Amino acid sequence: MKDQFLSQKIVFLAVVVSVCACLQVFPEAFIYLRKDLLTEFWRLWTAHWVHVSWIHYFLNMLAFICLPFIFPRASVWHFSALLLVLPPLISLSFYYFLPDIEAYAGLSGVLHGAYTAIACVHLMYKRERNFAAVVLFLILSKLFWENTVGSMGTAQLIGSPVLVEAHLLGVIWGVGIAAVYLLVDHYSERDSAM
Repeated sequence: MKDQFLSQKIVFLAVVVSVCACLQVFPEAFIYLRKDLLTEFWRLWTAHWVHVSWIHYFLNMLAFICLPFIFPRASVWHFSALLLVLPPLISLSFYYFLPDIEAYAGLSGVLHGAYTAIACVHLMYKRERNFAAVVLFLILSKLFWENTVGSMGTAQLIGSPVLVEAHLLGVIWGVGIAAVYLLVDHYSERDSAM
């Protein structure tokens, strides 16, 4: 069973890494463009799966590949749901709350949200609680650093400014998704006990 769980994660990771690499061939057709967002609806998702450069792509894929192994209790279903739910939430947040953002590309906002959501859920498990708390502390420290000191080194590395608002929105939506997940889980357990 454990081997099957691991092989599912490896196949899932390979598919996501491959899809994101394919999108890199024509990134202009997939990035977040405010003016086209509501008429070219796929951009709600693909903007987060395409990157501004290959270095940007590799950095985000490395962080994404680590996620299932850092939190082995989470299933492929959880990761798939986060990859489908977080991108439109972040894109629509840009559109409605941050109208100055005209263009965006990258998985980092979704990564911040996924790490946050999964770490919040893992706070409920006694064995993983300390590690999940450390991960959340590191994410919040990174947000604080980016919003006070900045992220010039990362911007120089990827060849584009870092949109720290995406990271913040990812964390906010990650907490919200974790809360919904925990509430649904709590009430479904309570109903099944009756």
